[in-house]
Amino acid sequence: MGRWPRLILHLDRIAENASRTVEFCASAGVSVVAVSKGVCADLRVARAMIDGGCVSFADSRLQNLVRLKQKFPDVPRILLRVPMKSELEDAVRFADSSLVSMTESILALEARCREMATTHKTILMLDLGDRREGINPDELEAFAEVFKKTPRVRLEGVGVNFGCFAGVLPNASALRHLCLARETLEKELGYSIPICSGGSTSSLILIERGELPAGVGQLRIGEAILLGQDVTWQRSIPWLRQDTIRLEAEIVETRFKPSLPQGETGRDAFGKLRTFEDAGLRRRAIVALGRQDAPVDDLVPLAPGLKVLGGSSDHTILDVTDAGETFPWGDPLSFSVNYAAMLGLMTSPYVFKEYVT
Repeated sequence: MGRWPRLILHLDRIAENASRTVEFCASAGVSVVAVSKGVCADLRVARAMIDGGCVSFADSRLQNLVRLKQKFPDVPRILLRVPMKSELEDAVRFADSSLVSMTESILALEARCREMATTHKTILMLDLGDRREGINPDELEAFAEVFKKTPRVRLEGVGVNFGCFAGVLPNASALRHLCLARETLEKELGYSIPICSGGSTSSLILIERGELPAGVGQLRIGEAILLGQDVTWQRSIPWLRQDTIRLEAEIVETRFKPSLPQGETGRDAFGKLRTFEDAGLRRRAIVALGRQDAPVDDLVPLAPGLKVLGGSSDHTILDVTDAGETFPWGDPLSFSVNYAAMLGLMTSPYVFKEYVT
């Protein structure tokens, strides 16, 4: 098989980002859980995270946690998505702790643990604005009553998510509510709840600003370590590296074409209506990579003067007129990637992975 498209992962740079993130968070009394789902829990990347000082993993897919347990059996693992009813037994078997937000799942986990003669730890998620998973703050007492009935399923912490659904930004006020929720639950349950998990990469900026409440002791970090970016705040994190992962795709066609389509147009292959501007005759290049592999609009060409025009399932079309180069057939083009593109590219079996140490 050919060498392209390929994703080049600089493991040494990812380890460097992990080390900087762990040290930066430790200065604020915060521990880091390495989130591996963005790279499908790639074991070489996971090793780089460990080499950088990460001491636990979180992932939303049980298949990934299985691989992590087999390779790194002594590293704790958190199931980052609230478990499905159909996977509760595997959640107990392969995750050290799980996120929960339904009384039904807590009681069902208790039943599974009783059958398996084991115990399981949980983190109760609160919805503090982003409207993804999590209970409402006025449900705390009801959930405390449930945990009083589940001696094998112990509440280990409270957590919150920001930015992933509605784009709500983390803030000190919401996180103070999270800390108060932990205090309420400790009083109701009569035991210590050690974890107050205050979000993900987007919460790092609160440490930078000195705004993170003192009670928050954990963050779940993936994007910052892997890419040095923070998509929610639309920034490159200044104290991290962004040259960690690069995509290369091969040119399969290059020629001048009119910028406007010819003929009556309808929706494209993905059901979208497209509009085009008449820029005259332009030189275009097509690379062998498409929406089956990644959201092509999230790819950023590294060579100056290139512009991604769009793509179909298996093709990405670029305008290369202003680049000052011809980009002949068979040459590769390089791209930087954001979190969405990395997620697709790492999941695609058609993208080769190359590791640099």
